[in-house]
Amino acid sequence: MPRRKKEPEQRRGTVVVRGKSPGARPTEDTKLLRSRGEPFHFQETDTWRTLRIMGEFVEGFDALAEIGPAVTIFGSARVGRRNRYYGAARRLAAALARQGFAIITGGGPGIMEAANRGAKEAGGLSIGANIELPFEQGLNEYVDLGMEFRYFFVRKVMFVKYAEAFVIFPGGFGTLDELFESLTLIQTGKVEHFPVVLYGTEYWEGMMQWIRDKPLYEEKISPEDLHLLTITSDIDEACEAIAKHHRSREQERKETASQEATKQAMQEADTGRSNR
Repeated sequence: MPRRKKEPEQRRGTVVVRGKSPGARPTEDTKLLRSRGEPFHFQETDTWRTLRIMGEFVEGFDALAEIGPAVTIFGSARVGRRNRYYGAARRLAAALARQGFAIITGGGPGIMEAANRGAKEAGGLSIGANIELPFEQGLNEYVDLGMEFRYFFVRKVMFVKYAEAFVIFPGGFGTLDELFESLTLIQTGKVEHFPVVLYGTEYWEGMMQWIRDKPLYEEKISPEDLHLLTITSDIDEACEAIAKHHRSREQERKETASQEATKQAMQEADTGRSNR
C-alpha cells in the first residue's frame, strides 16, 4: 500500500490546521510589518500586538528561567537523517548534554531535530523554540520543553538570553541571519562574549575567505573580529571550546563572590569596631 503523503500544516499561534483550510493566512510577523491602507479591527492594531508580544516574552522567560547552562544550535531544516551533518549535530549535542548543558534549537526538522535528539538520548534537557510559518512542520518529537512563537524577534531573544554558546551548522538564510546577529551583538558589546562555533570547515571556508578578502581588507571590520569565531569539523574541539569558556566563567563567578564576601566581612568588622 503506498505511503500516504503528509498533509501540509499551517499554525495560527497554538492552533494547527492540516489539509484544506479557508486559505493561507499571513503570519503574525507579516501582519505586523505590513503597512495599513484599509479599515481594521482593534485586535489587528499594533497597540494590541504589543500586548501579545509582551505575553510571548513573559511566557518564554518563565519557561526558560531555570534551565541552567545551555547551548543554542542552529542549522538547516532541510538536512535529512542520513546527512553527515545530521549525525554530527546529534553527536555534538549529546557530548554537550553529558557536560551538563541544555540544548536549545528552533525545534523543527533537520539539524534542529538532530540536536534535540542527541540531547535527549544523552539524558540532557532538549528545548525547542518553534516559529509560526505558513505550512511548516511543528516541533520535532525529541523536544522535552517546547515553545511556539509568533514573532521572530521574540524567539531570537530566547536563543541568545539563555545560551552560553552558539553552534552554527550548515544552513541557509535563516542560519546566516542567526550567525551574523550573534556576531553583531558580541562585537557591539550588547551581550557577553561567548563562543560562536562554525561546524563544517568545508562549508564555511568560502564565506570566511570572502570576509577576509572584502570586509577585512577594506577595513569594514577589525582583525580581532575574526577571533570571535571558532571553525572546526571536530566534535571534541567544538565541545571543548564551549566547556572551557563555561569553566572560565564559573571560576570568575566564584572569585567575584569570594571578593564580595571578603569585602562585606571587612565592612562589618569595621562597623563593629566603630561601635565599641
